[in-house]
Amino acid sequence: MSKHRLELKWALIFCAMMLSWMALEKAVGLHDVHIAQHMVWTNLVAVPAIAIYVLALLEKRRKLGGAMSWKEGFFSGMIITLIVTVLTPLTQYITSSLITPEYFANVTRFSVEQGMMTQEAAEANFNLHSYMVQATIGALIMGTVTSALVALFVKRKARV
Repeated sequence: MSKHRLELKWALIFCAMMLSWMALEKAVGLHDVHIAQHMVWTNLVAVPAIAIYVLALLEKRRKLGGAMSWKEGFFSGMIITLIVTVLTPLTQYITSSLITPEYFANVTRFSVEQGMMTQEAAEANFNLHSYMVQATIGALIMGTVTSALVALFVKRKARV
C-alpha cells in the first residue's frame, strides 16, 4: 500500500470531509427543522468533493515530476475512488448512528407528511441498509466520473 500512500491519504481526507459535511448539515438543521431544503443544499457537497480530487491529482502530478497523462491521473483517481467506496459503509454507519441518528425518522415523517411516499415506502427507502447501498454505489459512480473529468483537466505533457 505504500505505493499508493498518496491515494490513501486523499481517500481518508475525502471520508473526513464527508463526515464533516454531514455534521454541518445536521448543525444547520437540514436533518430536522429545515429538512424540506435538504435535497437542494446537500448537493453542494460536490464542491469540496471535486476540490479534493483536484488537489489529489495535482499532488500526484507533482510527484510524477510535473507531467501526468490522463491515464495516470484517472488510475490515481480510481484508486482514491475504490478506497472511498470500500470505506463508504463505515462512514454511512458513523453518520447514521453518531452524527445524526434521528435523520431516518425525520425524513420518513417528512416524506409521508408531504405525500411523497407511503409510510412503508419511506421506511424501505430511508434506513441504514438502503443508504449504505445507495452511498456505496454513488461513491463508485461519482468517483469514476470525477476521476475521469479531473484527470482530463490536470493532465500535462512532459516539457521537452
